[in-house]
This record gives sequence, C-alpha cells and structure tokens, in this order.
Amino acid sequence: MNKARRTALGAAAVLAAATPVAFSQGRRTRAAEGASRPNSPEERRILEVLADVYRNHRYLSVPEEDGRLLRVLAESIGAKNAVELGTSTGYSGLWLLLALAKTGGRLTTFEIDPGRHAMARANFERAGVGHLATAVLGDAHAEVKKLKDTIDLVFIDADKEGYLDYLRTLLPRVRAGGLVVAHNMASPTPDPAYVNAITTDAALETVFLNMHDAGVGVTLKKR
Repeated sequence: MNKARRTALGAAAVLAAATPVAFSQGRRTRAAEGASRPNSPEERRILEVLADVYRNHRYLSVPEEDGRLLRVLAESIGAKNAVELGTSTGYSGLWLLLALAKTGGRLTTFEIDPGRHAMARANFERAGVGHLATAVLGDAHAEVKKLKDTIDLVFIDADKEGYLDYLRTLLPRVRAGGLVVAHNMASPTPDPAYVNAITTDAALETVFLNMHDAGVGVTLKKR
C-alpha cells in the first residue's frame, strides 16, 4: 500500500472515529443554539423563505446547522465573492446570501438540473436577494473554468466524486485567507482522495465540523 493511500485511509478512519463523540456533542449544541433571529426586515424576509424551503424541500437541502455555519463563515471573513457547486433548490445559497447581503458580496452558484435551478432562482427572488446571485445552469466542472475573479469562499456540495476536481480547479482562484467548505464529509462517505488533498497539503488547514450529521470540512488557504 503506497503512502498516499495509507494517508487517505488514515484520515477517513479519524473521521469515522470522531463521529460518535461529535454526535453526542452536536445534540447538546443544537438544543442550545435556538433559532436565528432577524435584526432587520430584510433578514426576516430571507429567514422566512429559508424556513419555507426547509419545510418543503428538506430532502434537497443541507441541515439547518450547516446552513447557519455557512452564513457565519461567509460573514466572518467578509466574503465579497462566494462560489457554490450544487445549488439544488437554493437553501444553502440563501444562507450564503444572508451573509453576502451584509458584506456587499455576490454569489455565483452552479446547478446541472433545470428544475432545481429554476426553483432556486425563484427562491432567491422571493427572498429579495436575486440581484446578489448569479445562478448558472450547466455542468459545473466546465462552467467554473470560466470564473476569473478572486474567490473568498467556495462551497462544494455537488457530485461527490468530483470534489477533487473542483478543488484543483478553484483553489488557485481562492485568496490567501479564503475558505473551501465541503459538505458530506461524514455521510455519505467522502472521496478519500479529496480528504487526503485537504489534510496533507502544507498550504491548507482543515477542520471537520458537524460530523454527527452530514459533516462539513472547512479548509483555510493559509496566508
């Protein structure tokens, strides 16, 4: 077994071992979090649409706490340019837009399914943030190569076998101090090659959060 394979399997084993502890901690944390509370009419409108999307399209959405994490990450780094792979019906995008509405930023989000793409665009408009989002319909592997601007935050939640390709394509465009956030780091099982890439590169620092559920990998591109 080569060194890269051993490293990837080791990283996967660490994630698996951490999951039971994270689960028990996660239940306590979720109970203590409460609900998001709007501090403006604009934020209330977005949160109301988020609640509606979650109720009616939950099977296509990230868990609520993962969405809230996206908002915290994007707003805390003052993101101006966020990119999302896998729009679905717009739930995670709305959490990012909640932050970008505060930072004066924009979201470019990619979806391959026409129905989901149309639904997401409608949800962005209902929430009053459609002007902050560029929703692209098509194969993200090809479409992201057209991006030219520096990126502050990338959120990957598309085809699981494509994560490594997305990382390799977009990481050069991510600014120093920017973030690559990847969903489904606990369930379904992530691609070991992606896990290896974000945990063995000296230019990156990665932590895994919310591993009691789908799991989120947060990777910092070091300064």
